[in-house]
Amino acid sequence: MRTGGDLVVETLAALGATTVFGEPGQHALALFDALRRSPLRYVGCRTELGVAFAADGHARATGTVTPFMVSTGPGALATLPALMESRLACAPVVGISSQIPSDGLCGRRKGYLHELPDQAASFRGVAVSVQVVRSAAQIPSALAQAWEAALSVPQGPAWVEIPQDVLLAPTDVPPPADLSVRPRTPLPRAELVRQAARALDSAANPVILAGGGTSLSGAGPELLTLAERLRAPVATTFAAKGVFPCEHPLSLRSWLEDRYVTDFLEQADVLLVAGTGLGELSSNYHTMRPKGRVIHIEADLGKLEANTSGSLAVHADAKATLGALAAAVRPREGDGRAEAAVAGVLRRVRDRLGGHEQEFALLEAIPTGVLSFWDMTILTYWAWSAFPGPMWSAQGAGGLGYALPAAVGAAASGRRALAISGDGGAMYGLAELATMRQHDLEVTWLIVDDGGYGILREYMTDAFGTPSGTELVRPDFADLAASFGVPARTATPASLAGQLTASLAEPGPNVVVLRARPRMFAQT
Repeated sequence: MRTGGDLVVETLAALGATTVFGEPGQHALALFDALRRSPLRYVGCRTELGVAFAADGHARATGTVTPFMVSTGPGALATLPALMESRLACAPVVGISSQIPSDGLCGRRKGYLHELPDQAASFRGVAVSVQVVRSAAQIPSALAQAWEAALSVPQGPAWVEIPQDVLLAPTDVPPPADLSVRPRTPLPRAELVRQAARALDSAANPVILAGGGTSLSGAGPELLTLAERLRAPVATTFAAKGVFPCEHPLSLRSWLEDRYVTDFLEQADVLLVAGTGLGELSSNYHTMRPKGRVIHIEADLGKLEANTSGSLAVHADAKATLGALAAAVRPREGDGRAEAAVAGVLRRVRDRLGGHEQEFALLEAIPTGVLSFWDMTILTYWAWSAFPGPMWSAQGAGGLGYALPAAVGAAASGRRALAISGDGGAMYGLAELATMRQHDLEVTWLIVDDGGYGILREYMTDAFGTPSGTELVRPDFADLAASFGVPARTATPASLAGQLTASLAEPGPNVVVLRARPRMFAQT
């Protein structure tokens, strides 16, 4: 007998899903029963928050939509912090939740377990698309629409709810064979490209600020071509690390919380901002005030000119627009001035941060060639600016507990992943040690144990003179990991590089505990 649950799983397979993350619950059992009979890989996490973070990590690592399944009420609502992160970071996930039986919907208040007056309403301000299925016949189209919405630029999480009785009931709706999914990508208007190219051609010192949208759209080649044709220095936001070669002589890297870089961006006579809304972290906490012309390329219409009034605004995908501009601008002869200016800025930044040898050494111990997922830690604040390679962090929503489940999700794609947490954030993800072990996932978890909420400790000390509520009783993380059957080792700042190298080379999951107290990144 095929059920509505089978139709859900068949539809996901038809859409191209290979892996589903989940946590079972009473109303959703038909979904998990159907998974048992399907070719899809199921990775069960230990909390619904972990489920949604894992799907986020898998989506970022693979660049494809990742589905997850949870149950009604508390299970569904527990995913909201992770969905907020996915929305702000443009991670394409599709959350599938069960619902109470159909006769309890529409405010009938039957008193079912997990009943809410309107569960879907909780997701409408977070997901890019929210749908409530009413019959099995609606399942394929609803999931295809959610898939399309998650992939449409700007990408993000979509949400689908299906009542328990629809999931359990037999269905004769045939398995879908051809589902049409056409994600939308805004393309630049020709007259705006011409106007932007004229402005760039006339600029004496053009500068580019590349945001996360350039990375998400795969605009690295177009960005490199445009920068080299213009001889334009390039700074990248924290979400765009790796989209422009770090060692390129035109690379300002990601020192966006440093006043030297902020001043340099401000002094450009044309500042090309691509793939970022210039939010708090990308504008040195809204202190950047460009003095020249700003060209703003942004695929999210709501962010376009939100922080750049009076700019030449181009509502479009970064890759398409940068490619069009690279073809339209006149190439310049290099005279070395831009490269010398970049080198001077980077030298002044490094000189200002003298005395932070421990923090630089810790970052240098972390390899750049592995998928890395970072919680909100002091080391992450440093990594945003100083880590040379690509990285994924919870900067979208800024919540704790992201790193380990996201790394679990990435590792489920078949690649080694590294999670980096503080001891405070680690407490949010401890349950996923069991997931790592059960599925034998290639995850190394680095826990930086500084005795509490290190970032909040520093903020409170600066603001009030003394911290409160920041010091934490915590377990012996190495012993705790061992109790899950996960090998663990402890490290000092001096031994961290060797311990990480050894851990990353070992098969299966493992943990490295670093007892250190890094100082906060000094913003200016």
